Amino acid sequence: MASTKRKSAPLLETDQIRKKPKLSKHTLGASSSEKNQAGKNTKLSKHTLGTPTLEKDQSTRKPKLPKHTPGATILRQEEPTFPRGGASVLTPLEQKQISIQAKNDVLFEQSTGKKAPRNEYDDEEVDEDNETEILGQIGNSLPKTRRKPKTKAKANNAGQLPKEKVVRIESLSYKRLVPGSLVLGKVSQINLYDIALSLPNNLTGYVPITSISDQLSKSVERLAEQEEDGGQDKSEGNDFESKDLELKSYFVIGQYVRASVVSAENEAAQGTKGKRHIELSINPQQANAGLQSSDIIVDSMLQASVKSVEDHGLVMELGIGGDAIRGFMSSRELGPTRDISQVQEGAVYLCLVTGLSSNGNVVKLSADPQRAGDMKKGHFLTDGPTVDCFLPGTAVECMVTDVTPSGVVGKAMGLLDMTADLIHSGAAAGNLSLDDKYSVGDRVKGRIICTFPGAEPQKVGISLLRQILSFETHPTSIYPGSRVKSPTEALPLSTIVAEARVARVEPGLGLFVDLGVKGFRGYVHISRITDGKIETLAPDSGPYKVGSIHKARVIGYNYMDGLYIVSMEPKILAQPFLSIDDVQVGQIVKGTIQKILINENGINGIIVSIAEGITGLVPEIHFSDINLQHPERKFKEGAPVTARVLSKVLAKRQLRLTLKKALVNSDDEIWQSYDALEIGAEAPGTIINITSSGALVQFYGPVRGFLPVSEMSESYIDDPKKHFRTGQVVKVRVVSVDAVEGRMIVSCKTPSVFDTKQQEHLQNLEIGSFVSGTVSEKTNDEIILEIQGSGLKAMLPFEHLSDGSAQKSAQAAKKIRVGQEMTELIVLNKLEGKRLLQLSSKPSLLKAARFGQLVKSFEDIHEGAEVDGFVNNVTPNGIFVHFAGGTAGLLLKTQLLDEALSESDFGMRKSQSISARVLSVDHAQQRFLLTMKPKSSTDAAMSEQKVSTKTPTQGSLSDPVDEVSTSIDDFTVGRLTKARINSVKETQLNVQLADGVQGRIDVSMVFDDIADIKNRKTPLKSFRPKQVLSVRILGVHDSRNHRFLPITHRGKAPVFELTAKPSDLESASLEVLTVEKVQVNSVHVAFVNNVSEDSIWVNLSPNVRGRIRALDLSDDVSMLKDMAKNFPIGSALRAKVTNVDVSNNRLDLTARTASSAEPLSFNDLSVGMVLPGRVTKVNERQVMVQLNEKVSGSVNLVDLADDYSKADPTIYEKNQIIRVCIKHVDAPNKRILLSTRPSRVLSSSLPVADREISAASDVAVNDILQGFVKNVADSGIFMSLGSNVTAYVRVSDLSDLYLKDWKSQFEIDQLVKGKVIEVDTTVNHVQMSLKQSHIDKDYKPPLTFNDMTVGQVVTGKIRKVADFGVFIVVDNSANVSGLCHRTQMADGKVQEPQKLFEEGDVVKAKVLKVDRQKKRISLGLKASFFKSEEDLDEDEEVDATILDPTIANGHDDGEESEVDRIKEVLAANDDEASDSWEGLDEAQDAESDVSMDDLDDGGIALNRDTSHDEVQQGLSAGGFDWNGGLTLSKDQDAPSETDDEATQLKKKKKKKRKAEDQIDRTGDLDAHGPQSVADFERLLLGQPNSSVLWLSYMAFQLQLGEVDRTREIAERALTTIHIREQDEKLNVWVAMLNLENTYGTEESVNTIFKRACQHCDSLDIHERLISIYIQSGQHEKADALFTTTLSKHGSASPSLWLNAATFYLTTLSAPTRAHALLPRALQSLPQHTHVDLTRSFALLEYSSPNGDPERGRTLFENLLSTFPKKLDLWTVYADAEIKKADKERIRELFERVSKGHWKKKQMQFWFGKWEKWEETSGDAGGREKVEKLAEEWVRREAEKLGKA
Repeated sequence: MASTKRKSAPLLETDQIRKKPKLSKHTLGASSSEKNQAGKNTKLSKHTLGTPTLEKDQSTRKPKLPKHTPGATILRQEEPTFPRGGASVLTPLEQKQISIQAKNDVLFEQSTGKKAPRNEYDDEEVDEDNETEILGQIGNSLPKTRRKPKTKAKANNAGQLPKEKVVRIESLSYKRLVPGSLVLGKVSQINLYDIALSLPNNLTGYVPITSISDQLSKSVERLAEQEEDGGQDKSEGNDFESKDLELKSYFVIGQYVRASVVSAENEAAQGTKGKRHIELSINPQQANAGLQSSDIIVDSMLQASVKSVEDHGLVMELGIGGDAIRGFMSSRELGPTRDISQVQEGAVYLCLVTGLSSNGNVVKLSADPQRAGDMKKGHFLTDGPTVDCFLPGTAVECMVTDVTPSGVVGKAMGLLDMTADLIHSGAAAGNLSLDDKYSVGDRVKGRIICTFPGAEPQKVGISLLRQILSFETHPTSIYPGSRVKSPTEALPLSTIVAEARVARVEPGLGLFVDLGVKGFRGYVHISRITDGKIETLAPDSGPYKVGSIHKARVIGYNYMDGLYIVSMEPKILAQPFLSIDDVQVGQIVKGTIQKILINENGINGIIVSIAEGITGLVPEIHFSDINLQHPERKFKEGAPVTARVLSKVLAKRQLRLTLKKALVNSDDEIWQSYDALEIGAEAPGTIINITSSGALVQFYGPVRGFLPVSEMSESYIDDPKKHFRTGQVVKVRVVSVDAVEGRMIVSCKTPSVFDTKQQEHLQNLEIGSFVSGTVSEKTNDEIILEIQGSGLKAMLPFEHLSDGSAQKSAQAAKKIRVGQEMTELIVLNKLEGKRLLQLSSKPSLLKAARFGQLVKSFEDIHEGAEVDGFVNNVTPNGIFVHFAGGTAGLLLKTQLLDEALSESDFGMRKSQSISARVLSVDHAQQRFLLTMKPKSSTDAAMSEQKVSTKTPTQGSLSDPVDEVSTSIDDFTVGRLTKARINSVKETQLNVQLADGVQGRIDVSMVFDDIADIKNRKTPLKSFRPKQVLSVRILGVHDSRNHRFLPITHRGKAPVFELTAKPSDLESASLEVLTVEKVQVNSVHVAFVNNVSEDSIWVNLSPNVRGRIRALDLSDDVSMLKDMAKNFPIGSALRAKVTNVDVSNNRLDLTARTASSAEPLSFNDLSVGMVLPGRVTKVNERQVMVQLNEKVSGSVNLVDLADDYSKADPTIYEKNQIIRVCIKHVDAPNKRILLSTRPSRVLSSSLPVADREISAASDVAVNDILQGFVKNVADSGIFMSLGSNVTAYVRVSDLSDLYLKDWKSQFEIDQLVKGKVIEVDTTVNHVQMSLKQSHIDKDYKPPLTFNDMTVGQVVTGKIRKVADFGVFIVVDNSANVSGLCHRTQMADGKVQEPQKLFEEGDVVKAKVLKVDRQKKRISLGLKASFFKSEEDLDEDEEVDATILDPTIANGHDDGEESEVDRIKEVLAANDDEASDSWEGLDEAQDAESDVSMDDLDDGGIALNRDTSHDEVQQGLSAGGFDWNGGLTLSKDQDAPSETDDEATQLKKKKKKKRKAEDQIDRTGDLDAHGPQSVADFERLLLGQPNSSVLWLSYMAFQLQLGEVDRTREIAERALTTIHIREQDEKLNVWVAMLNLENTYGTEESVNTIFKRACQHCDSLDIHERLISIYIQSGQHEKADALFTTTLSKHGSASPSLWLNAATFYLTTLSAPTRAHALLPRALQSLPQHTHVDLTRSFALLEYSSPNGDPERGRTLFENLLSTFPKKLDLWTVYADAEIKKADKERIRELFERVSKGHWKKKQMQFWFGKWEKWEETSGDAGGREKVEKLAEEWVRREAEKLGKA
């Protein structure tokens, strides 16, 4: 017992009168008087087991809070019951002396403002030996340890007690966390090797995996030993990532644990100030330190680890008393969220003691946080045996003894002091002060959160917060009923709060702020308020007073404190990231190089700091796009870099970055998840591994893809390592992806028109499956099919049509026609690279497939099996036999039948069917041998043949060009020698120094000055092969690095680097330009080496390479639109150096003039400046333009053009160089607005259709304006009139008519026109109306029912078709409709109106009846309603125009066509014939005229050299053009026509005549044409090859409505006309196409089209069908056919490209598509056609209504820069400009040409043309200028002649 008391006493150092009073064994042995003195002021609790404990006497406490009662009174309320009686140990005299001394102290402090002098005993230590003596001296004179001069003072101080010590309220901090401290923590993060605990007062500690429990430490040691014994690699065996040791299976976020502080040290690197790191241990041995078995009582908290998992519960290790005391936890005590099956041995829990066994050896525990936190059931301590049981985690009840502004002080059991600081007393969470919440004497419940070892008096920290007291493992919901369950979800970390209101100010500590989250506040430490130092904080004054609003950022959340950790520091607000969680994969980040990692091979990594405390690793392969030989020169510590995040591993807190520009500057989609990938998507990736079968490509995050060799290129690749390297960035496309397995196949091939569905069909199609297809094309040896249902292309060779001979296969192929459907085809192979299938219809293979015996792969090969295949190749040693799936076997000649050995090629041919037996199988090599011999014969043994190679020996140096050198060693650096040119390239001369000795002369080493270059685009054009040059040796060329090396690096076959510069040949010493020698602002001759999208690369010397950005290439923006053409590789230009980076071997140059090359900043920009810019992004609403690397702006829709109808952002392409004008500059926000309006950019004098509007003041009421729809709201639409002006249109002002669904009539960016009806400049408000009645002066209101009168003729549309008639909506009416009964539809009887009309048809009707009462209108559609006798002739002439396209197109050649003669004869015939002709007229009236449109109307101009006088158009009848624009020669007319008859019929006016007599006119057949079927048949007997007669016959049948009969006649014509008459047959084919297009179906048109392509010229047929489609308004079909035709025949016809461009530009109004055709055409067509085609495209831009004249000028300028002496180009250019009537441009063009060097006749022509234009369109001043320039030119020429 003595030992127990002795051990417990030091923990009770709580007396405020004496310092550290201790109980010892001497106390028990003291006299009775001493015991009284020591014990009268003590209290014995029933749990103290007789140990005397001290209680503080509050009688001498200074009054601090007047409103509270003195402390002594409070203590009397719970005065303890002593075992024996006794009153105070002090006598009345002593009590009076103490009272007087206390009053004197108070008076002294009030008068002097200083503390009263301390007693001389206050600073002295009292040990155990004299403790009794001190206690005995109370009440007597105090010992005289010092002599004072005044004895009176001693007398006065006699009997004075030592001064009381005040309990200080202290928060937990790094200084107070000493080793051995115990603290309550909450698991906030679980990592691989440790867990993080949130500690009180915003502290965080870390528990390593080895400080959790003994069981877990043993598991770690055991695993490490196993991996060491297994000899695994260190990198693999180091990770404890197995499922057994994952810490996430041991702990959960929010779990409470007790931790012991191991250390709290700085993690300081060398020379830097590190952060504090708190290392903790939660091992029960440390967490329960100091506890004995006797200290364990019910409702206390113990830390325990799981020792074993039993059936009904857990055996727990307590770390107390060795193995004598164990804990047991029932499975029901784990809590509702835990399952015993998931509990791991070694897991640690903070448990509530629920009971003890009878012997005290087994402790019953509970880990249920709900039970431990239930204070209503009394799970808290009110007393205990010793203070050792008051450990963190234990709930206690204490009495408040003091309330201060900094916290609350209390006592437990009247012995142990407990303090709750400002945060854990609840003052920070609410608005009430602590004085309002607590009063002295209150009993409160709290939970111990920490201990303060060494504190005097001894104390513990408690928390009064509800969440800690109730042991809430997870924070409660922020808002009731909301889905947000965590404060970090309501306000995630790094969130910036714009308005954080200061709720409480704690001077010297910081601020408590409201962040807008109910129930939670934020804490701003004083060090995080601003970047500088805060001197003072006051709640009532200063910038941070209560109620002030500030911008703040959430940097953390402490679950123990229940507070957001907030910072107001500007540097924190400006930081891009605060933690690694803020960094997103694929994000572009800026940082500085923190450290360069070096190993034995050099630099292998770079650590980049992207924010404070956040770093990322750049692996070696991600240093650069190229393989850096010396990365240390490029990267320096502290240097800024721009990187992109590749991946993020949160568990390891790691980032991987890349510095590759190809990835950093890429705008492609970021691939970081397989789930988001789709087939066909494109993105760049990095090759990380290359094998013989392909390469592994890595993207972002965990996404990787495999690039097979077959998908690397369209060309064959033998070894991928020869074409690709590790670390190379490649742009790939997804071929297939499996998100579940995390696999993906990618391709580098250029994507074609192969869509996703076809890709899926190709993947799902299995080898050996049966398919059907339609024949689409036949070649000489194979059939091309289109697989039904998928659209896949397939190839069927003729040899695969049968198993028989080649003749049999050829016969079978002849029977197959294009369009024929073929079934029972088997898939032999899938050529995925070509998107093609290989098919076969061999009966032997079909049979094998049906019985499941078809060989599809190597797995189907079995030794001894009979297999069917086909011959793939015949060699002298054997035959290679192929099977399905590409499987191949070898049939050696020794295994052939004997009779086959004597035949040529063993009697075999390619693709011949063959049956053989598998002789042997080599599974390792996947090879097998075949035999055709019977099984009884012995198999021949096979041996492999070895091929030997011989290496030719090298010969000696011979035939040197300089005739002096004898050995290759003679070629040393600096030597002058001779070289012979072998070939001339764009950038170098390949030369020969001697036989077998090669050299090169870089273009930069040929010329000294740019003036020496005759042709700057091709500087080396003046050199010729076999030309001998004087050269000087520079070194040996290094082809890998594109530089030259010293002679010592000479390889087996060196290529010498040479120079032919005159200055180098004459100089005594050789100096080669290097980067180190290049100076800024120096001017050099540069030669283009490479052209990219936004820049070109130039060479100044073989070793010096630089870059010129596109914007710095030329002052002429038109030159930048096609950099590859205007600056071809090898071309020369003068460039000035703007920047030199020697470490990175980088040069930046400019080729612009000095005045325009200066870099611009925002301060240099001003409104109105016109600058070139590069398009960086294009969308439907704006164009983003970059002016330089730092300045970018946007061009909105209203600033694109002077005419809003031409405002189309899509006409611009990325990286296109355009000229822009600065419209607005916002320098503070670094924003500019640009404009591409011609009126601004070009100072164009053309009228401005839509003026610029910058403010509401620019608009007046009644103005008619156009604008773009900005938003469609429920109340109306908003129009954008300018960049800053928006107009509002109410729904009632949208239209004069009622619009049921008005929103469907408008969409964003739609161009609309309206009238301003209200303007309010004060609020910048404009209101408009879109009603036509407001806009159009000549507006006519819509017709109403009352406006309809009988006899009125109206037009309308069919609204509905019924059996009894049709309903017609009258045009331009207020939805007025009427009924036309079927009896009023036609003069004849109509049974089914559905066959005549469809909904939407436009008709002309006559009002027959108006019923005003019933509101009904009856209409009529009969043709007789609209024809009078007076206008009958006009109708007939219209019919004649329809029948004769020559008249319709205005090309009447004065001769009557065949149709006119036929019609004349029929008109002169009997009444029956006359009636037939009337029927034809009516039929033609019902049909629409679809004659050929002109070129300007979107038709195509066929390439025909026949003039209009020599041709006439083909027959047109039935409402369509028979020949589709075909021109028939005059010789093809019917021979029955005579000139006299033609002359007579020409002047006749066609009138309807009636037959007078029934007479026989057969004799007049030749004069009047055929009149019946018999007439046509008789004529065809004599003229079977006349296409005109056949077409007339077809027209005759079509007049009678016999469409099927017309088709039969066309087929007869094709079989009857002789095969040599191809033009005649072509006419019939075109007529059939026109017929099917009008009366047939799409399928019938395709059938005729495919047949026609087989028999006629395919290009001609394609053009004719396109023309037919355009005439009939089927533009989509024409578009699709144009695409197909260009891909098939684009390389043969320049006119086809021009026709397509005309169609896109004029008909479809798609200028972007039209503009894209020219580059494609120039790539496809021969070189000699480029000039004419480019000129035609340029003229099209001028002539087309949708064209861009500026683009046309650019095309002309490009042509003239290449061919400046072609006067015809200048003439065409001038004519195009003359049509545009821009006088300034025209004069400028004329003047440019006049300054050139031309011949006399050319100048006479040019000046004459100029003068003629000035006379017609110019003025007198212009004419005078022409005359003056002409005279000057004549004078100059005369002077030249005189000098000559």
